[in-house]
Amino acid sequence: MAKKLVLDFKVSENRRLNSEYVVLTVKTDEEIPSITAGQFAEIKVDGNADVFLRRPFSIQDVDYNNNSLKFLIQSVGKGTETLCNLSVGSTLNILFPLGNRGFSIAPKESRVLLIGGGCGIAPLMLLGKQLLAAGVKPEFLLGARDISALTQTEEYEAIGKTYYTTVDGSKGTKGFVIHHPVLWDESNQFDMIYTCGPDAMMKAVAKYAAKRNIECEASLENTMACGFGVCLCCVTESVKGHVCVCTEGPVFNIKDLKWQISE
Repeated sequence: MAKKLVLDFKVSENRRLNSEYVVLTVKTDEEIPSITAGQFAEIKVDGNADVFLRRPFSIQDVDYNNNSLKFLIQSVGKGTETLCNLSVGSTLNILFPLGNRGFSIAPKESRVLLIGGGCGIAPLMLLGKQLLAAGVKPEFLLGARDISALTQTEEYEAIGKTYYTTVDGSKGTKGFVIHHPVLWDESNQFDMIYTCGPDAMMKAVAKYAAKRNIECEASLENTMACGFGVCLCCVTESVKGHVCVCTEGPVFNIKDLKWQISE
């Protein structure tokens, strides 16, 4: 994995997707190191006296030619609200790329499914592009509570075939991602599943994959206050014992997690 850097970035675009989500594009004068899908950044939040710690975000996309990064940010508290309201030209201090294990790349010609919910769709965009570059055609299964919460659909559809679920049925299959017919059609056989999103969603996906002997990797979204294993906020239980998600992951093969994935 690349060396960790602390750099100042300028906001080059703040694109509001809806009342909750924005995509921040930030640019630096420094050369951006190679980034593996699944790695994340810790962003310092300035201008809010109530926010003391950096906030972790998956790196959604990277443009090496322009030395820029993209982040999908949901306004859920004071820190993220401040970031969502940044104007173009604002400076952000960013520690990156963090995480010592990103998503692996499936062998060429594999059939792979990338399953995301909420902000968990973020690292799947970069993963999809890296899979394409390796000769693997990704398929996406994205879930949300309703159609208004499904964001950047055209961008994911441009990378690969995309399926949708919404809890209220306003787009795609009604229900959760685990209910989508693509998972239950006997003619479908995936070689690899990647997932990121709420724990309950990922555990359901992991259980599905384990019962069918499908390789599966999950990017955990535990609270990560420091990003390099000092604060111990992100500890999770693995087959090796308790490990820090930020240093041992954030991506794990489900076989390495002590999730209750079998009945």
